[in-house]
Amino acid sequence: MGKSAAVVLLAGLYGYLLFSRFLAPGYVPSLAPLGSPIPQGEGLELPHCARSVLSHPGDPGGQGAAARPPYGPVPEEELPWFADPPRRLLELRQHIGASRLVAAFHTQLPHPLWEEQHNVALGAHYLTGRIVEPGETFSLLRVIGPFTRERGYREGPTYVGAKVIPTVGGGVCKIATTLYNAVIYADLTVVERHPHSMPVPYVPPGRDAAIATGHKDFRFRNDTDAPLLLWAGMRGTALYIAFYGRHVAPRVEWGHEELGRQKTWTVRQASGTLPKGAERVVMEGHDGVTVRSWVTVTYPGQPPLRRELGVDTYRPLPRVVEYGA
Repeated sequence: MGKSAAVVLLAGLYGYLLFSRFLAPGYVPSLAPLGSPIPQGEGLELPHCARSVLSHPGDPGGQGAAARPPYGPVPEEELPWFADPPRRLLELRQHIGASRLVAAFHTQLPHPLWEEQHNVALGAHYLTGRIVEPGETFSLLRVIGPFTRERGYREGPTYVGAKVIPTVGGGVCKIATTLYNAVIYADLTVVERHPHSMPVPYVPPGRDAAIATGHKDFRFRNDTDAPLLLWAGMRGTALYIAFYGRHVAPRVEWGHEELGRQKTWTVRQASGTLPKGAERVVMEGHDGVTVRSWVTVTYPGQPPLRRELGVDTYRPLPRVVEYGA
């Protein structure tokens, strides 16, 4: 296979522009350095996540929000398994006394690259049916990893700086991100969470979570007095993750404040497929941004409580223009 990259320009869901590049195996485009550097060391695997986005639609707000963007909390009747619940789900709920849906969240995977959708579905399969006991700290990496062919994973997109390359297990950060948001809506304690180096296309900055073998995990603790049951599944390219348990989750509203912005730049590169003098924009580019995030948690009959989630910094993504040589 020649060392050339096929480019796909993908346009907008709910007012934002998504883009990604299909790359020949082993090919890495020559772009200006972006994103957090990958630590070097024996046995360290690359982060299993990728893709970038220009902007995002507004936050859907509380769990009763009517407008459904490509991410957000979902009511029980909208879960893919609600109409015909699996027998195992019913048995596990009865076994631990999970009388109610505590929280559920979904994210849409726009235009999957390589075997990204397969990897997300496989990780969801490994996640489904897990019980988190009271006081237990749950490790996502321990449950859905290792990301190997022996475990059924295939090649999917992975961030390496500003480059997108295929690696085995690529794309499973979608699971970490969806689980992170479900944990927040269930009002559980986040023990470990890492943002991506650049924005992802399925949630706004400050609401993503990255996962990488030997490098990054997503962990949370069940601080309730009853077991929690995790259930996950796909409907098309949408991932759904739900918690079943006994406690009533509060109303949760997200807040974000932009603290800084770093301007993007333009990279021009020759293309052998364009006629001389012609140009096309491969990537629209996106400024880097630093955001502070928090949630306002409100239980019935109690005053709202603001909980700080920290500050995340995302590197800028360059605008890439190809021209006919």
